[in-house]
Amino acid sequence: MKRRDLIDLLLLAAVWGGSFLFMRIAVPEFGPMPMVEMRVAIAALVLVPLLLRQQPPKVLGDNWRGLALVGITNSAIPFALFAFAMVSITSGMGAILNSTSPLFGAVIAFFWLRDRLPWMRVAGLFVGFAGVALLMWGKPMLGIGGDGWAVAAALGASLSYGISPNYIKRNLAHVSPLAIATGSQIAATIVLLPIAIATWPATHPSSTAWLAAIALGVGCTGLAYILYFRLIRNIGPTRAIAVTFLIPPIGMLYGAVFLHERVTVEMMAGCVVILLGTALATGIVGARPVREAVK
Repeated sequence: MKRRDLIDLLLLAAVWGGSFLFMRIAVPEFGPMPMVEMRVAIAALVLVPLLLRQQPPKVLGDNWRGLALVGITNSAIPFALFAFAMVSITSGMGAILNSTSPLFGAVIAFFWLRDRLPWMRVAGLFVGFAGVALLMWGKPMLGIGGDGWAVAAALGASLSYGISPNYIKRNLAHVSPLAIATGSQIAATIVLLPIAIATWPATHPSSTAWLAAIALGVGCTGLAYILYFRLIRNIGPTRAIAVTFLIPPIGMLYGAVFLHERVTVEMMAGCVVILLGTALATGIVGARPVREAVK
């Protein structure tokens, strides 16, 4: 990995680790869907001028179907599901569950792109999902006051995150990272707008909630996706999505420092097991890196 790519990876992890902190602050006042709409709309407003300075808008029209798919699977769906989850779980827990994205990405690559899954990577899938079970051991699940629906929503978001990197590498490799980031956020804004309007809070959110929403839109979405899509282009989807290795400790640290969230032994153990499974499932450790099956 080149030094530029490594810097992008570390910066992206630091920014995305903070997204769970900002969601935890903004969601209670905005509500899940309005907060997500603000996030993607602000990101689009930041990205459109940057794109117009470098490329003609024709690039968006020529690739609108693919950009719309990326906007739905990589922003609209996972952002909404994580926003719902953050009502009930801590930012640290959300960051840990987000780290299952490469596990889902490996499964999707196997069935969709016919990427190889040697036995070591299969074992990694089992280890990774065992880590999720360990993380939730002894917690109330689907009953009143349980975390089950929130955890299911976070895992659904991670599943959705696993789709777009494989699609981008296969179908949008010719499109610049800035154009993918811009087009996907415009698409997500359009898709989510009716629901956000219908569920807009009756009470005006505080300035703190607005600042959190702006930070989500500008840093954790707009600028972060430029880095992310550039990494997909430069190092491939499997390695790019491995940024989630770095997000859990950063997310737990932010939550503990700024929100005084408790980091439990179960969280630490589950995090370690999930990351070990992810490392095995993506072929980063324990096996030779496999060739990405891209057509």
